[in-house]
Amino acid sequence: MVSLNAVLLISFLLFSIGIAGVLIRRNALIILMCVELMLNAANLNFIAFARHNGSVAGQAFALLVMGFAAAEVAVGLALVVALYRKRDTVQVDDINLLKG
Repeated sequence: MVSLNAVLLISFLLFSIGIAGVLIRRNALIILMCVELMLNAANLNFIAFARHNGSVAGQAFALLVMGFAAAEVAVGLALVVALYRKRDTVQVDDINLLKG
């Protein structure tokens, strides 16, 4: 059985990689993948604490977060495809649709 500290360390590393990817990368698809990585790290925390406490509340909440993540991916990819069709780029720095 894996200890709670080991799972929390893995979750921290995944979340840190996700934060670094959001802050450093400028590609919209990579940013979406990093947000998904951060959500998966949070899910790992929920499941680890639920297992540690012996309840299923954390597991149910992780399932709910997975549903929200799937909806976020669908909307995010639709926006990226629409932006690519309009501007022919997915680089966040090159997208300035709100400028007059």
